[in-house]
Amino acid sequence: MNINNLFQTAVDKKASDLHLVVGLKPFLRIDGVLMDLDKEPEISQQEMAEQVFSLLSSSQQERLKDNLELDLSYETPDKNRFRVNIYYEKGNLGLVARIILNNIPSMEDLEIPKVAYNLLSLQQGLILMTGPTGCGKSTSLAAMIENINQNQKRNIITLEDPIEFLFKPKKSIVIQRELGVDFISFKAGLKHIVRQDPDVVMVGEMRDLETIAATITLAETGHLVLATLHTYSAAQTVDRIIDIFPPYQQAQVKQQLASVLSAVISQRLVPKIDGGRVAAREVLINTPAVSNLIRENKISQIPTVIETNGKIGMISMDKALKNLQKEELISKENMDLYSTDAILD
Repeated sequence: MNINNLFQTAVDKKASDLHLVVGLKPFLRIDGVLMDLDKEPEISQQEMAEQVFSLLSSSQQERLKDNLELDLSYETPDKNRFRVNIYYEKGNLGLVARIILNNIPSMEDLEIPKVAYNLLSLQQGLILMTGPTGCGKSTSLAAMIENINQNQKRNIITLEDPIEFLFKPKKSIVIQRELGVDFISFKAGLKHIVRQDPDVVMVGEMRDLETIAATITLAETGHLVLATLHTYSAAQTVDRIIDIFPPYQQAQVKQQLASVLSAVISQRLVPKIDGGRVAAREVLINTPAVSNLIRENKISQIPTVIETNGKIGMISMDKALKNLQKEELISKENMDLYSTDAILD
C-alpha cells in the first residue's frame, strides 16, 4: 500500500473522502456513497502504521501518541491537499482523509443565496454555516471568505483545525492560524485575537461551550464572525447554542445571541438525478421578529417566520428542496428523504 497513490486515486475518482482501516480494502466516498477499491488488497497492521507515520513529523507523532487522535492538513508531492484525521481502532491506526479543492470555488459556483452577499458587507455580527458532517460547510464558508478577500479591504483572520483551503491575500489581508501550531485552543485564540486588529474572523468550528461563548463575545465587540456548527436546521442551531450553556447563563446568552446573530445558513448535499450532488440551503435572517423569538425562548416559532419572509431572502429547507425538485435536479424520493419531517422522524 502506498498512501500517496491512494490519495491520487481519490482525487482522480472525484471522491470526497478516503477511508483506511486495518483488515479492510481502502474505501472512497463518492457522491455521498462509500465504495471499496476492489483491486486493492486488505490493509495490514504493519502497512497502516508505516504509511501513517510517513505523513507525520516527529512532533505530530508525539501528539498522536499523547492524544490517540490527530487532525492535520497534508499536501502530496502532486500538490493535492487533504484534511486528515488519524485515530486508533481496536489498537490499530485508522485514517480518514477529506479532499480539499486546490481552487476555492466562488459563491456563484456554489449557488450560495444572493442574500449572503449582503451579509458579507456587515461590519459586525455572527454568520453561521451549519449542517451535518460532509455537507460542504467548509467549502461554502471558504467561498464566502474569498468573496470578502476579492472585494473588500479588510483584515481577515481564520482559526482552523487544521488549515484547509489556502487563501492568497488580494484586497484583504488574510491570516490563517492552525490549532496546535499557531494557537493552543480556540478559547485562547479567540481571547487574544482582538489585539490582532481583525475585521473578519472565521472560526473553523464552534465545537464546545468555551468556543461558542468566546465567538459570541467577539461578535459583540464589533467584528464580523463566520463559523460552522453541526446542526441540521436554523432553529436547531439556535437551540443548540442556548442549550450548551448551564441554565443560570441561558437568559444572558439569549440576549447576546438575539443581538449578534446575523444569519444562519443550514446546508445539505442531496444526490442529483444525473449524478453528483447539489446543495439545498435553509436561510434564517435575524430580523427584529426573530430576535424577539430568541429572547423569549420561542424558538419553535422560527420555522414559521422563515416560511413567511421569503421576500427578504429567507427560505426553509423544505421549500429549497421543492425548488430543486421542480427544477428536476433531484428526485421526489430524495426531496422527501431530506425533508425536515424525515430528519425529525
